Amino acid sequence: MCAHVVVAEDNADQAELVRRYLEHEGHEVTLAHDGRSALDLLRGRRPDLLVLDVMMPRVDGLDVCRVIRAEPRLAHLPVLMLTARSSEDDLLLGLDLGADDYMTKPFSPRELMARVRSLLRRGDRGPSAAAGREAHTPVLRAGPVTVDRARHEVRAYGRLMRCTPGEFRLLEMLAEHPGQVLSRTQILERLHGSDPFITPRTVDVHVMNLRRKIKDARPDTTQHAMPLVTVYGAGYKLADNQPDQQTYPYA
Repeated sequence: MCAHVVVAEDNADQAELVRRYLEHEGHEVTLAHDGRSALDLLRGRRPDLLVLDVMMPRVDGLDVCRVIRAEPRLAHLPVLMLTARSSEDDLLLGLDLGADDYMTKPFSPRELMARVRSLLRRGDRGPSAAAGREAHTPVLRAGPVTVDRARHEVRAYGRLMRCTPGEFRLLEMLAEHPGQVLSRTQILERLHGSDPFITPRTVDVHVMNLRRKIKDARPDTTQHAMPLVTVYGAGYKLADNQPDQQTYPYA
């Protein structure tokens, strides 16, 4: 799979190393050495993947991620973050801002390429595959949540929700099985196959973010229960009850 990858990295040697490995695998690579230049590149072209360093001048990688997730044209771009920070809080912050994957420096270039391949597979929504899914069920509904595959849109209580690629895939899978509990292991296996770089904690962060967005879309905080439900010890599900049924606590 050949793709156009933007690498935003202020360390010239590091950027060149990543560029060489990507080009060796047949990808087209464009380099940016600060956050503002990266945003200009992303807005001017439509890359397939962004490899994004966190610590950059002018605009740092976290702010770049915030900006692209807020722009409809870039909201679904897969993002792989690179950083020298390795604490769990840093990992969760990166995922919370919409990164799809996260690597700490120093890293193995071979592992980086494996993660790039994984992200490109996940982001591959080619015409034939997408057409097959959409022809079967183009719009999925579970309670107040609607997932429109053709438009790649999610609505809660009729209000448009901006979702990262990982959040969209998770809701899409749960909406395919309304009312059915899926464990974190099942979700990981079905979303990412045998990808060893995605952990159950990633699923938890996606669920946390989605609950916040659903809550923001809810028109009346006293009359609607949270449709994205944790079944403790089992997993997650999208409740298929109607929005005005208070079957589950809002948490």
